[in-house]
Amino acid sequence: MSKLNTTIHRPKVFTHEGAVAYGHLTAEQQLRRSVLSCLLWENEFYEDGQSIAQRIAETAERVSVEVLAALAIEARQQFNLRHVPLLLCAALAKRGSGSKLVSATLEAVISRADELAEFVQVYLKYNGQTYDRVVLSAQVKLGLGRAFGRFDAYQLGKYNRDGAIKLKDVLFLSHAKPRDEEQAALWKRLIEGTLEAPDTWEVALSGGADKKATFERLLREQRLGYLALLRNLRNMASAGVDESLVREAIAARRGASRVLPFRFVAAARACPRFEPDLDRALVAGIAEAPELPGRTIVLVDVSGSMWHPLSAKSDLMRMDAAAALAALLPGERRVFTFSNDIREVPPRAGMAGVDAILGSQPHGGTYLGKAVAVANGIAAQSGYDRLIVITDEQSQDRVPDPVFKHAYMVNVASARNGIGYGKQWVHLDGFSERIFTFIREHEAASQE
Repeated sequence: MSKLNTTIHRPKVFTHEGAVAYGHLTAEQQLRRSVLSCLLWENEFYEDGQSIAQRIAETAERVSVEVLAALAIEARQQFNLRHVPLLLCAALAKRGSGSKLVSATLEAVISRADELAEFVQVYLKYNGQTYDRVVLSAQVKLGLGRAFGRFDAYQLGKYNRDGAIKLKDVLFLSHAKPRDEEQAALWKRLIEGTLEAPDTWEVALSGGADKKATFERLLREQRLGYLALLRNLRNMASAGVDESLVREAIAARRGASRVLPFRFVAAARACPRFEPDLDRALVAGIAEAPELPGRTIVLVDVSGSMWHPLSAKSDLMRMDAAAALAALLPGERRVFTFSNDIREVPPRAGMAGVDAILGSQPHGGTYLGKAVAVANGIAAQSGYDRLIVITDEQSQDRVPDPVFKHAYMVNVASARNGIGYGKQWVHLDGFSERIFTFIREHEAASQE
């Protein structure tokens, strides 16, 4: 008689570069990996955006609705991602159509008025519906209605665009109820197309206003958002905007907490004359956070696969995002880059740190295993407390176990397989400086 209780031999899985990947991820680990480093529907070096979106949708079917809801909120509120949380909400709506969790999550995720219409478009695509036949569940209607009620005339007017799904369409679909007569009158103007145009730089310039005067007025009145400020530095410089106003706004950092670090790098490249001001603002963000205790070794991936745009419209690479994270790490550290070789770079903060990392060596292969081995040797000799690796996890060689008390693998891409899992590594995804907050809290909790 043959044995039935035999060992199951799972086939090995590999990274795109050929190293053996960790092959026993839970559905939640797989979903976090795909979501938190993802600019939805954007192609990456190894995978196209459509396949990543499809994998997210498929994996979302395999986790609990509670995990799905929590990840959607985390992706929007902590990682400042916009489109992938909406996809998770669409998956949640399909999984738990009658649950109050759907409406509560949707209300928490939608942070800008334009996300109301964007969610409906994602929902249609996810459910195979067409624009002429939209069917929303009761909980989706409730969540959209509650979110709709948070936006004032300025916010609705700013994002009242002529798309396939308009804000007034969302209002009709959700059957939102105004809280008072003032809001009812606002929504009536939205429906009738008589809503006042908001005082934004886009509206002013499209209406023929003078560019220099418009930007200077908005800067004096503190009505230009920080991301808009960074994205328009070149426009303002070419228009001859008073540079003292621009420098003051950069230094003030109003709204900077919601701007990802690589945005500062993009702004400095677009308008180099303001790089010293951007550098000071970026470094000021480091000063606001407590330092990590002890000593840290940081390994930054500068291989060829990291030299790939973050999005189709961006000239920034994943390497830029990784370098910006490394240059923001608070506390005593040694910084190394790895590709074909491993090179130590000065542990500078801000733009100087980014430049040192990006210019450290040619962007070739991905020998993460060799880099970790070097770090292990340093730790064994000098007693470092933690290792932080910032990478897309696509190693060509076997990666040894870290010998540090704490070891973190920070993944900045959404490729299917990676190596930074198991008991030896704490795995993190994304390119937000919030990872350092997690590290502090994780280590504090481990000492209790």
